[in-house]
Amino acid sequence: MVKVTSRRRFSSASAAAVPSPSKSPPPSFSLTPPQDTISHLCAQGRFGDAIALLSRQRRLLPAAHRPLDLPSSACRVAAAAAASGRPLGLLLSNRLLDLLAKCGVLPEARRWFDSMPYRDLCSWNTLIGGYSSCGDLDEVRRLFDRMPSRDHFSWSTIISGHSRHGHPREALGLYRRMQSEGSGKDSNFGNKFTASSALVAATAIPCLRHGKEIHCHIIRMGFDSDAVVWSALSDMYAKCGSIDNARHVFDRTLDRDVVSWTSMIGRYFDGGRREEGFELFSDMLRAGVRPNEFTFAGVLDALSEMAMEGPGRQLHGHMMRAGYDPLSFSASALVHMYSKCGNIDKARAVFEGMPKTDLVSWTSMVSGYAQNGHPEEAIRYFELMLQSGTRPDHIAFVGVLSACTHAGLVDKGLEIFHSIKDEHGMEHTADHYACVVDLFSRAGRFEEAEEIMDKMPMKPDKFLWASLLGGCRIHKNVRLGEQASEALFEIEPENAATYVTLANIYASAGLWDEVEKVRKTMDRRRVVKKPGSSWIEVKRRVHVFLVGDKSHPRTEDIHAQLEKLYKRMKEEGYVPDTEFVLHDVEDEQKEESLAYHSERLAVAFGIIATPQGTPVKVFKNLRICGDCHTAFKFFSRITQRVIIVRDSSRFHHFKEGSCSCGNYW
Repeated sequence: MVKVTSRRRFSSASAAAVPSPSKSPPPSFSLTPPQDTISHLCAQGRFGDAIALLSRQRRLLPAAHRPLDLPSSACRVAAAAAASGRPLGLLLSNRLLDLLAKCGVLPEARRWFDSMPYRDLCSWNTLIGGYSSCGDLDEVRRLFDRMPSRDHFSWSTIISGHSRHGHPREALGLYRRMQSEGSGKDSNFGNKFTASSALVAATAIPCLRHGKEIHCHIIRMGFDSDAVVWSALSDMYAKCGSIDNARHVFDRTLDRDVVSWTSMIGRYFDGGRREEGFELFSDMLRAGVRPNEFTFAGVLDALSEMAMEGPGRQLHGHMMRAGYDPLSFSASALVHMYSKCGNIDKARAVFEGMPKTDLVSWTSMVSGYAQNGHPEEAIRYFELMLQSGTRPDHIAFVGVLSACTHAGLVDKGLEIFHSIKDEHGMEHTADHYACVVDLFSRAGRFEEAEEIMDKMPMKPDKFLWASLLGGCRIHKNVRLGEQASEALFEIEPENAATYVTLANIYASAGLWDEVEKVRKTMDRRRVVKKPGSSWIEVKRRVHVFLVGDKSHPRTEDIHAQLEKLYKRMKEEGYVPDTEFVLHDVEDEQKEESLAYHSERLAVAFGIIATPQGTPVKVFKNLRICGDCHTAFKFFSRITQRVIIVRDSSRFHHFKEGSCSCGNYW
């Protein structure tokens, strides 16, 4: 309260001291340079007017348009005031101290503070706030411990400073100290700001027990009616793994605005509980709360992760009716959603309708074309992005490098890889190296892959080793496959995909004893293979299939459709590729195992359950096997249907007997 009152009094005093517009031209028409004005005022001893002018410059004008160097000007005023030998008085001294601290000239602020003959609580808080803003917590602590007295602002500053600068445990220790100090009616210094800062610290650790303690203190102190505190409290519970408590806090919040709704929806999405997030979004609409661009972007991102194009289209329609801003980042989220759902044509339509494209929308188009089997278009859009003046980041480079990887464009990929450093001045990341190793490995150029791994400045991570292992599977390279697997077993021994891929390599080489050893290793380490599952959405209902699944109500129809397709396929020359079956059994048994993979069941159901002429879109949690890939090319030609399969790495668009990946995936 002392600080606020001082400022208000000073504003009134300075307003009277500064010449009125009728006696001097407005600042924007002044013929005297601002630096000369400051010098002139200091020479006349009018330090109050000089400070007022600098404060107005700092408050009212953006940094790019300030006509003077505020830090150096503030220092000149301080030096002139000190040299004059005339005390400014506590009010002006604090004002100058505040100006120096906010201009970032802390050494000068400290010298001025030390030279002040009188200091009040405002003086101490101002200097502590300056050191806290720049992260000098040691000096903050020394000053804090020297303070003759403290108020809410003092405690809030030191607690929030430690929270913001990566010392949450120290922040909680200070919060407890605050509660224990004082006596009588001032036994608790805390207010909503200190409580919120302490909650941020508990969230950063994260520690639910500390968060609950702070919650109890909030209730005792009566801060539980404040919207800021409630938001921090709900965020703490969610990030400490107690999303149900976060929802309880949200439900008790009286004045729920679009920010609180959006935050709670986002907490469900971040916690992997997307269905509840979508349900709460529906509740928000029914409550008459208008979503903002953050709400739309969050929901669209969740829909992208689940590849739910149907609900995404509905949300797009709602955004159109609500009149969303096409310049906002929710428009980029729309592009991202359509590209992740495999509808690259719709993504392009939204992109081309944007008045101004940004890095996110460009990257979504590049990655979308790469993931949907159009590498040339991905590269073209990347080049258009460069021509537009948009500076790519490392994610954009990963997108275009993956396009080269999936198309086998080794030379183009290397050209782009080298341009990252040579033309754009950026350092290569581990992801960039993983893309290049993937590029060489898929092309069977293993010596070059090993060479770049030896030269890279960082240790290979799991993504790079997985890229190498994937190339070894394609080209049946047992030696390097074993090396990559051993490295992955060290990094993530619980990942079943590594064991399965190694077993695939052994099986393709006919090393059945080694396949059995891999199985026994999995059993010994209790590693469980993730079951392959595929799903398709028909009439707003999601149908899920497992391998050999007979639980679907239309199982007989599905099997009959598959039998009809298999008969036509064999007439047209289809021969099952049984190398993808990890069992040393007769060929007939292997063919039986392939016939009812989950993706085939889902596609067959899509063919019989959707109108002729509409695309059949299926999603699978694992990589599509080579024989299913061949079968779907036959399916698309026989049924005259477009079949889209999204596996764990990309989209495959099957049409008239061919796939968009060009059999290179």
